[in-house]
Amino acid sequence: MRMMAAALAMLLVAASPAASVDDLGWLAGDWVSEADGRWTEESWAAPRGAMMIGYSRSGRGDALREFEFLRIAAGAGGGLAYIAMPQGGTSGAFPLVRREGTRATFENAAHDYPQRIEYVREGEVLTATISAIDGAKARRWTYRRR
Repeated sequence: MRMMAAALAMLLVAASPAASVDDLGWLAGDWVSEADGRWTEESWAAPRGAMMIGYSRSGRGDALREFEFLRIAAGAGGGLAYIAMPQGGTSGAFPLVRREGTRATFENAAHDYPQRIEYVREGEVLTATISAIDGAKARRWTYRRR
């Protein structure tokens, strides 16, 4: 099943026009989500040198709970990929499978969790959703520009 999902994702990427990092420049900026004493921040530098560099960190009160280093750049197959290093450890790559305006979806069916990462920007609101490849176990963050 995972092999079929991965093959379908590759076909979707091949069927769509190649995206450049500049096409995802709408992610650039400092974004924050705060609710019930918990906070999450995500920051992305503007595209430059065919790469976007970012980070995410979250916590409660003054305590940091988790962080990750992020980048969007050409992946192993040459297409764009979202590359995350949770807690600064081993990286995982998620190829870009869909892009429409200010919506981008990255997937890696072989990854344990998440397998799908999606960003949608509407004005000054950025929504990030992670899930299993079928959309199950979804977690969502709604950020406002800082």
